[in-house]
Amino acid sequence: MPSEFISVQEARDLIEAHIQLLSPVNVSLMDAGGLVIAEDVFAKTDVPPFNQSSMDGYAINYNGWQATGELTIYGEVAAGSTSGTYLQAHTAARIFTGAAVPDGADTVVMQEKVRVDGNKLLIEDESLVQGLNFRAKGSEIKSGAIALEKGSLMTPASIGYLAGVGIENISAYPRPSVAVILTGDELQAPGKSLVHGQVYESNSFALNAALKQAGVSQIKFYSSADTLAALTGVIREALDQADVVLLTGGVSVGDYDFVIRAASANDVEQIFHKIRQKPGKPLFFGKKGQKVVFGLPGNPASVLSCYYEYVLPALGQMSSRKTALESRTAPLKTSLKKPAGLTQFLKGYYDGISASDLKAQESFRLSSFAKANCLIRLEEGRAEYSENELVEIHLLPEYYG
Repeated sequence: MPSEFISVQEARDLIEAHIQLLSPVNVSLMDAGGLVIAEDVFAKTDVPPFNQSSMDGYAINYNGWQATGELTIYGEVAAGSTSGTYLQAHTAARIFTGAAVPDGADTVVMQEKVRVDGNKLLIEDESLVQGLNFRAKGSEIKSGAIALEKGSLMTPASIGYLAGVGIENISAYPRPSVAVILTGDELQAPGKSLVHGQVYESNSFALNAALKQAGVSQIKFYSSADTLAALTGVIREALDQADVVLLTGGVSVGDYDFVIRAASANDVEQIFHKIRQKPGKPLFFGKKGQKVVFGLPGNPASVLSCYYEYVLPALGQMSSRKTALESRTAPLKTSLKKPAGLTQFLKGYYDGISASDLKAQESFRLSSFAKANCLIRLEEGRAEYSENELVEIHLLPEYYG
């Protein structure tokens, strides 16, 4: 059982190596937003499904008009009309945007470019060319062709596109379900009175918001008493219900820190437990089959830092999505010092030009996290950074508003 400290990169590599893609599910287009399709999707119809007008105007046969110069208006075609008509070379049909162009017609003249005299149509468009305002059947996509390839993200545009080619359901990778287990007898719910020795529980609120921000909708919360038997039972139930189990607190080495033993009692294989980082040195990661368990530290700022740096990318990997925080380089606004031998993630603020660390960096304080829009990564082998030195920053969702 690995117990030694590992580097941040080693931890990330191990998580990536052990995360498995969830099995695809069949979902309605209405519920597919943000998912990734698991197989190629083929169009069920030509688009457009018929020769179609892209303007309000008059459908004509271009060569017939060229030969006569004057056309007789014959009939009208509205969008949605199902009655097929055939247009003679010397005639024109009133037509509207989206309507089926009559057989025999190959061009649509804008209504602003004609003059009507009784039933005669005079075209006053010197720039008119054959095929103008005419969408040929299947010109966007042919029936049976690949509309979207496997691995495509279901955006609003792609969902609308697939609906337009006749697709109702798709095979997609689901978002993982998540169970959050809160440990600590000292925790009290907000809204209730505190007694001596108690603190208000905040991790469930922060994680709930962060998970929903990532698109996770199946979230279940558990709480456990600080006993090995109680926590073992709660972990067992959580593993039955969720793809990912997050525990907060209880991963250190205190007398009442039972996460590692309770996980082992549930046949969870420990992958690692300690990372050379601040905050969040005692971060547990394990797996049972395809299910994974993260034991996060109990301090609120540590919970969020570890969630963004490790849990969030794992959630994306399980559903074939890229959810890791965006990395950039930025100059430091001021010089910084840090403990050598640890990678440090500082709560920071990026103004689009430079990054500055915020006050109150202690792992138990969320006040600075509430004002942060990035995490500033300071490397393990460094102890000092100079003003204007370039550093790696990870942009929090808050940066984008």
